Amino acid sequence: MSTVAVLQARMTSTRLPGKVLRPIVGKASLHHQIARIQRAADLDGVIVATTVNASDDPIVRLADDLGIPCFRGDEHDVLGRFQNAIAATDAKVVVRLTGDCPLTDPSIIDHIIRARSDSNADYASNTLERSYPIGMDVEAFTREALEQADRSAETNDEREHVTPYIYRNPELFTLHNVVAPDSARLPDLRLTLDTEEDLRLITAVFEALYPENPLFSLGDILAFLVQNPDLRNINRDVAHKWLDT
Repeated sequence: MSTVAVLQARMTSTRLPGKVLRPIVGKASLHHQIARIQRAADLDGVIVATTVNASDDPIVRLADDLGIPCFRGDEHDVLGRFQNAIAATDAKVVVRLTGDCPLTDPSIIDHIIRARSDSNADYASNTLERSYPIGMDVEAFTREALEQADRSAETNDEREHVTPYIYRNPELFTLHNVVAPDSARLPDLRLTLDTEEDLRLITAVFEALYPENPLFSLGDILAFLVQNPDLRNINRDVAHKWLDT
């Protein structure tokens, strides 16, 4: 069974324009994230899904430089973008990732993929009831669930955020939530990239951990923050933009 990650990314951002290409220890944020995603053992491929806007041409160039397929589609109909991105693939399972998470942990991606398979669910994630730090979000769902959502979803938020139609209709889809282990149960910790404060924290993490181990884990990050507790104050007051479920 082929499992493909679709990484949605665009340059426009209300709070931090161009965030996906902001440099972190010499490489674009998105470059780091792609490298980490590629280390997920249970993934068979990665596709970057961006928009047709000229402003997103740099994302296409980065994907080309890294040898990663890139699909371009509608800016706001991201659900349609996902559906079209996998149309020419043999993917049976799709993993949704967003391009504002350069600290993505490949072991968590594998964990969600296996949890979906073991539970035989249509959809599995660690976001139905949040327990992991923000920025470790992973969703895995069947191709059939994506196709049904694309056929049926009508509201703007269902089209823009890809999966709401699935998890809002438990009578149509089987859902499975993955809970973080106690050591990682920090749902209010921001490890995502959406503001300058986030960038400062993420840069501090990379500067400390990347030289010794470019594929440092969430556990490594949390241990580093325990040793340097003041760093958590950098973005502690940033409000996260939640989507109502």
